[in-house]
Amino acid sequence: MMFSSKKADVDERVVATSASSVDDDADLAAMGYKSEFKREFTNLGTISFAFSIMGLCSSISTTFDTPMLLGGPASVVWCWAMGFCGCFFIGTSIAELVSAYPTSGGLYSASCYLVPYRYRGPVGYVVGWMNLLGQVAGVASTEFGLSRMIWAAVNVRYDGAYEVTDGKLVGLFVGLLCIHGLLNSIPTKYLAGITQSFVFINLGATFAIIIALLVCTDTKNSASYTFGEVYNQTGWSNNGISFLFGLLSVQWVMTDYDAAAHISEEVRRASIAAPVAIFVAVIGTGTIGWLFNIILVLCSVPIEDLPGPSGMSVPTILSTRIGKGGFYALWVFVCFTAFAVVQTAMQANARTFFAFSRDGGLPDRGLFAKLAPNKIPLWGVWIVVLISVVMGLLQFASAVAVNAIFSLCACSLDISYMIPVACKLFLRDHPEVNYKPGPFNPGRKLGAVCNVIAITWTCFAVVILIMPTLRPVTALNMNYASVITVGVMMLAGLWYAVSARKYYDGPRKTLPEKGSPSKSDEELDLDEVNDSKERGSP
Repeated sequence: MMFSSKKADVDERVVATSASSVDDDADLAAMGYKSEFKREFTNLGTISFAFSIMGLCSSISTTFDTPMLLGGPASVVWCWAMGFCGCFFIGTSIAELVSAYPTSGGLYSASCYLVPYRYRGPVGYVVGWMNLLGQVAGVASTEFGLSRMIWAAVNVRYDGAYEVTDGKLVGLFVGLLCIHGLLNSIPTKYLAGITQSFVFINLGATFAIIIALLVCTDTKNSASYTFGEVYNQTGWSNNGISFLFGLLSVQWVMTDYDAAAHISEEVRRASIAAPVAIFVAVIGTGTIGWLFNIILVLCSVPIEDLPGPSGMSVPTILSTRIGKGGFYALWVFVCFTAFAVVQTAMQANARTFFAFSRDGGLPDRGLFAKLAPNKIPLWGVWIVVLISVVMGLLQFASAVAVNAIFSLCACSLDISYMIPVACKLFLRDHPEVNYKPGPFNPGRKLGAVCNVIAITWTCFAVVILIMPTLRPVTALNMNYASVITVGVMMLAGLWYAVSARKYYDGPRKTLPEKGSPSKSDEELDLDEVNDSKERGSP
């Protein structure tokens, strides 16, 4: 009897998994795509993936200097709170679209489906390129930050006496990229298994640092200092502007929301699991990140002593308050969290190359849309590695140049998100769009409110992202994010008008029309799946 009961439980799980796969493949077939990936990501793996790509303790550690040294403690604390509120509405708006269009193209694909047919080509092309380059810049900048974090740990050992040359910085950066390229070349089954642990290491390291600082810091900073001190070192005469530069940290950390969408063709129950993962990750990163920032400021050393001998404020705070031994014990996990960010970001980025190439949006003759026998887009993985390496090599030419490329990340990604959100808000009832929400949606009215706030906040945040952070403005401290972002948009639009419009007009169906004699057995089975779903069959 016990054996029969266990066997029945196993059979039920198999049936449930099969039914889930049927629904996922039917959703994909409804958009004209055949299922090519293996769905190996569970709910936990998907949430861990979405959570890990924001980094939390590692991403805050690499960007903490910006709000602390430009605007002071109040900028660190309150800009994070403001940014989290704005990002909550962006994340909710994105999760709704991912639920409606669970495909590897993510927001790029959604932008095509949310405009009339004649606009799908130009809109999809610009959004696709903005999203692609923003993601690559995110991979490169996070890997570069990890390289800096590792060398900062070396400098803590030598009290700042160790010289980190450009060659050492870039060499480690390239080596780390190659390791990530190799890891992203293994089958999805193993990637999904590895990813499940990321969220626990991420949260564990964050709370370990919080507890260690609170216990080991005998004299903490006052509440008035932590929550009210503005420290203007920007050269701007207006303290309000220097305060708002704190948004640069939160907007960089809380981005790439749609990463879970890019693995949606490898996720079970993708139309629910992917958007829920995005929603949970945004709330978790926002709330815990705010607490983490408060504790860092509360336990910080005097601001005049920052960034300190390590060249980064967070390692200096940790090594001063909890000692070098405690610092190294915790910093290993912080660095591993950054390593996990790059791992997940590269995986998502490779899937975007796959999706854009599948639709004919890249001049590669479908090369990046090819899957290896292990169902991994290897060409997509290694083009991300190659472009990231080229971005990092700019460090030899000018630190300003490499920082300008990296600043493209948050700015271009946020713009690529808001285009489909705006299209959904204004064109959802257009007869050629006829938007149908997925199972994760806040409702029409509440969804519209979220969309309006998300668009408004993004417009405001982008203005801050492109402003020069130091005055007087020179060629060395100029913020080139605006030039690069506008340049990418203009070049993509121009290239579409000159050439790409001849071969790209939006999503390109890979599933033959029903009744086509060229259909394979697998494709015919998908038709049956879709028919069953339309009839309401289980």
